Amino acid sequence: MSFEFFIGGRYLRAKQKQAFISLITYLSIAGVAVGVMALIVVIAVMAGFEADLKARILGGQANVILLRTSGPFEAYREVMRRVETVPGVAAATPFIYSQVMLRTAANTTGAVLRGIDPGTIGGVLKTLEHVKLPETPPAGGPDPTGAALPGIVLGRELAKNLGVVPGDVVHLISPRGMLAPTGHVPAMKPFRVSSYFESGMYEFDQTFAYIHLHDAQRLLRMGDSVTGVEVRVDDIYQARAVADTIVAQLGSAYYARDWMQMNRNLFKALKLERRVMFIILTLIVLVAAFNIASSLIMMVMGKTRDIAILKAMGATNRSIRKIFVFNGMVIGAIGTGLGLVLGVVLCSLLKQYNIHELTGDIYYFTSQLPVKMEVLDVACIVAAALGICFLATIYPARQAARLNPVEAIRYG
Repeated sequence: MSFEFFIGGRYLRAKQKQAFISLITYLSIAGVAVGVMALIVVIAVMAGFEADLKARILGGQANVILLRTSGPFEAYREVMRRVETVPGVAAATPFIYSQVMLRTAANTTGAVLRGIDPGTIGGVLKTLEHVKLPETPPAGGPDPTGAALPGIVLGRELAKNLGVVPGDVVHLISPRGMLAPTGHVPAMKPFRVSSYFESGMYEFDQTFAYIHLHDAQRLLRMGDSVTGVEVRVDDIYQARAVADTIVAQLGSAYYARDWMQMNRNLFKALKLERRVMFIILTLIVLVAAFNIASSLIMMVMGKTRDIAILKAMGATNRSIRKIFVFNGMVIGAIGTGLGLVLGVVLCSLLKQYNIHELTGDIYYFTSQLPVKMEVLDVACIVAAALGICFLATIYPARQAARLNPVEAIRYG
């Protein structure tokens, strides 16, 4: 062990003449620990929230959506066949998108209607893997009392708002109706609720309703066209590259949007929030670092004669700086280590126990508090805390190194 570390250790272990200096040292350790713990817990919760939100969005939304620039999207079967040959594409399915009204005897509400192909939708949207949608026979007419009614799948929250259960009949009202002597008449058709779906995203579960693709085409008078094609890719982070490849193969008549573009504002806001919270909570560590600097300055003042004797015995300015930098870094390292342990323990408790149930209409989904600790985030927090503590030691260490041994011995 070098003599700088030996002397620095003696200074830390020795009982201070002024108890106030020891109190500041303990407060410094506590401040760094609280700051590191708060940073780890808050960043882990925000990372968990982002990861959980991403998983839920991707469960109810395609990775890539292919649309036409203009005109009806016809010959979609040929387009799907070509899309499925693109490297990186796992599955594709057609869809129809429209806004409608749903009416029951008890309630009326707006909804987003999506016409889907039950045979291929499960490969793209995991929340609809096991959905069964009975389709109206082409020659069969609507029969409100019989089994010939087409099926409709509602989000669980949407079904609660309408007050319906599987087997009940809802009337779907579309703005694309027909012209009558009295004017434009919206199209209205009865559907039987076949099942619910639950994506975990409150916004999806209270908004979306799914019917068979052919029923949607007849209701909206679209012929054999669709709104677009939904695509699932093997690697969600390569969705943009796959989308560009699809458009390059199909030509300029088509364009594609990936999930990152469709949710860009949301994920940008989450990323910005994480950065701002990191900066704000780092101020706790910064305040603790001021305490470290204060305790070191007072230690230098109390050890003036010792520093002068060490210099008279041949200690260099660099050695004196190392002694007090070592003292400050030990305080910072103890606080950081303690905060790291407390943060990991608290995150584990939050994962294991449902401390607070989140309300879906406020936090997008109904779930317990999500927590996800990432090694890179924890490493950045520890590095930032130690870096701040190191900066806090520079000024006191330089002041100690600048002491004139003759003056210090004469007036110390």
